[in-house]
Amino acid sequence: MTTWIIATFVAFFIKGLCGFANTLVFTSILGFTESNVNISPVELVLGYPANAILAWKHREHFKAKIVMPISLLVIGGSIPGAILLKNVDVRYLKIFFGIVVALIGVEMMLKEYDLIKDRKSGFLMLIIGLLSGILCGLFGVGVLVAAYVSRVTKTTDEFKGNISAVFFVENTFRIITYFYLGVISLASLKQSLILFPVLLLGLFSGMKSAKILNEKTAKKMVIILLIISGLSLVVRNI
Repeated sequence: MTTWIIATFVAFFIKGLCGFANTLVFTSILGFTESNVNISPVELVLGYPANAILAWKHREHFKAKIVMPISLLVIGGSIPGAILLKNVDVRYLKIFFGIVVALIGVEMMLKEYDLIKDRKSGFLMLIIGLLSGILCGLFGVGVLVAAYVSRVTKTTDEFKGNISAVFFVENTFRIITYFYLGVISLASLKQSLILFPVLLLGLFSGMKSAKILNEKTAKKMVIILLIISGLSLVVRNI
């Protein structure tokens, strides 16, 4: 149980600090001792209220033109995702998506240091949006969604508000699916309830810490997490 408590606090501290990466951290810590079928339902149930809290906290930054299209893409990603899962080795897909995410993160970091010019491409954003929807629909991994939202928002508060709203919609859809398929069990609900106070402690600690950071530092942390997340997908599937 100690490992679950540590994983929950660290994962949702990062969530409160940067707005995403809780799934990556939670799964990475528990992946050494637990199977994914035990981890995913608990992380999903814990992440649901966390996304609701962050979305409400930053509700003044909500932009329907960002949230609605990407939410539809994420939900729609389950359709091509089912086809791909049946016909393609998912390891290669994860490696591909990991490389894409890492490259996007590197590009964003170079822009932060004014080493390359910021060129807005509607077509590129459409491609990133489509890929992010498929990735999240396939694996429940929101890192490419984070890459997309970070490119179309200006501040970390705007980023957190909109990405949390997207994840809230995706979580709602996935919770219904998990209940229907029986993936969420009574045991996973009990585990989530026990860990709920730890979730709140980690989340609000991260949110408080975020207020100490200046805007540029917070943005760079988000970018670094994107790069680490992308590389993690690659390394874990080679």
